[in-house]
Order: sequence, then structure tokens, then C-alpha cells
Amino acid sequence: MKFSEMLKRPIVVAALAIILGLALGLVWGWVIQPVEWYNAPVSLLRADLQDEYLRMTIDSLRVTGDENLAVKRYTDLGSNGYDLLQGIKANPGKQDPNSIAQLEQLLMNKNAYAPGETQPESTGTASAGVSIAIILGGLLAVAGVAAAAFWLLRGGRRSGETTPAQQGADIARAVEKTDFVAMGETPPVAQYVTTYVIGDDLFDDSFSIDSAYGEFLGECGVGISETIGVGDPKKVTAFEVWMFDKNDIQTVTKVLMSPHAYNDPSFRSKLEAKGELMPIVPQKQIILETQTLQMIATVSDVQYGQGALPEGSYFDRITLELAIWAKK
Repeated sequence: MKFSEMLKRPIVVAALAIILGLALGLVWGWVIQPVEWYNAPVSLLRADLQDEYLRMTIDSLRVTGDENLAVKRYTDLGSNGYDLLQGIKANPGKQDPNSIAQLEQLLMNKNAYAPGETQPESTGTASAGVSIAIILGGLLAVAGVAAAAFWLLRGGRRSGETTPAQQGADIARAVEKTDFVAMGETPPVAQYVTTYVIGDDLFDDSFSIDSAYGEFLGECGVGISETIGVGDPKKVTAFEVWMFDKNDIQTVTKVLMSPHAYNDPSFRSKLEAKGELMPIVPQKQIILETQTLQMIATVSDVQYGQGALPEGSYFDRITLELAIWAKK
């Protein structure tokens, strides 16, 4: 399914809005306005930094003799202090064993040798709750903007009023498909009906072609190829009917043109590079073939718009039936 077709579905737009909101929220929370901490407790440092901090405390006690400061620094390590001191005793490195013993004796005298798990409080420049609120607010804002944009792109219809795309889908569902079996033909592996209604400026229907066993064979579809005139809604004067064959690795395309566009040399010159040019004729069958697939596109119904543009120059509505067979 093409991306433009997926964008016609509200659930897809909502999912994209959520993903975009999450991305923006993460960028805001981690890059633009991250939580910054200062005066963090020593007990939250990495183990190697805590070890270095305790060794510094031992050296400081030996040089300054400030017992109160030494005890405070030791207790700042919380429950990690005791294990760290045992590790330094077992592996003193360049540390003076007498200095280690001096700190140990001091801690015993002060009844601080094996302190509890008390942790000093930390101060942050921003509250985690505030950051979460900012991120959630950003997500809601992005979702609101996405919903408003989708509403505007689809024409800003009032509640209960169907859009051109919905009207086209309703018409396509009501169309009775050709019964090829009753005609003595082999049933197609896939059969679809699609309808364009003026105002559906994003019209681009695509369908999967699968075998009876669920094997993917290819894709087919119909989309806007060319418009005429200016202003909204777009005045479509030509459509592209295409089929992709997985086994042939190619896409064949035919351009179905309004009578005016087909007889206009400028339009023909502009569109001939897209595929074989064909005038739209009601009930006419258009055949597209690849190495392993054959598709018959039938113009089930067509109505032309009325206005200042030439007669038969743009479509007010058109319904196409696509039937696909796998070649033997």
C-alpha cells in the first residue's frame, strides 16, 4: 500500500502524530531542557569514584588531622563506606597502611565504622515531575496540531458530513462486481472496485494481488495522473492505472484520459512518458499484462464535471473495476 493511501486513514495519522510527539518529547527532555543535577550525593557515584573519594579522605585526615571532616566524608558514602574501606585495606596500593589504620580507629571511636544506609538529600535544577508534565504537554500539543491538520487537509467537514473519499468508498462498496464465473470465465485471483469523487485530491488507491494460497503476486492501483485548470478542488483530467508483477519485477501503466485531454496534443505530449494513452469510454475494458499477470480494468461508470472548463475535460466521478488473473 502506498504511503499517500495510508495517510487517508485517521488511525495512521494518529499513530504518526504519537510517534512524532514522542520523538519531540524525548528531544525536549534529553537535549533542549534536560534535568541537571548538582551537589549529588557521593553514594550515587560510580564504585571507582567512591573508592577514589575514600582514598582522598584517608590522605586528607593524615595531612589536616580534621577528624570531623573525615567522619563526615566516610558517612557520606552510606552503606558502601564499610565495604570500600575493607577493599582499600586489602589492596592499599600507594596508600599508607598507617593512614588507613588511623581512619579505621577514628571511625571505631566515633561509632561510625559501619553506618546505616542514610543518604544525603540531593538538589536538582528541575523537578522530574515538571519535566514529565512538559513532555506530556508537548505530546498533547503535537497530537492536537496533527488532528487539526488532518481535519483541514480532508476539507474541514462538519460532523456527520461525509468526505469525497468516504463517498467514493461507499459507492465502490455498492457496485456489483462482474461475475466472470457466470460468463464461463476463470475466476480472477483478485477483484477490486474503486471510485473517485471530485474533491478527493489525495485519491490514490492501491491493492495487493495474492494467490489463492496467500502468496504475494504483486500490486495494482489507480491514482491521479493529471489535472486541468486552477483552484480547489482539483479538476482531474487523467488517471493512471498500474500493475506491478513481483515475478516480472516491472510495473505496467496505462493513462486513462478524458476526451478533451486525449484530443489535446499538449496533454498527450505531457503524459505519453507515463504509459500508453487511452481515452476513457464507459464499459470499455483496458488490458494490462506482465510476464505472469493479466489485469482487466473496466470503466463501470463515469460522470464529467460542468463549469467554465471545456466539456468532457475533467471528472466529477469515475468507477473502475480491476480484475486480475495469474497466467498459467
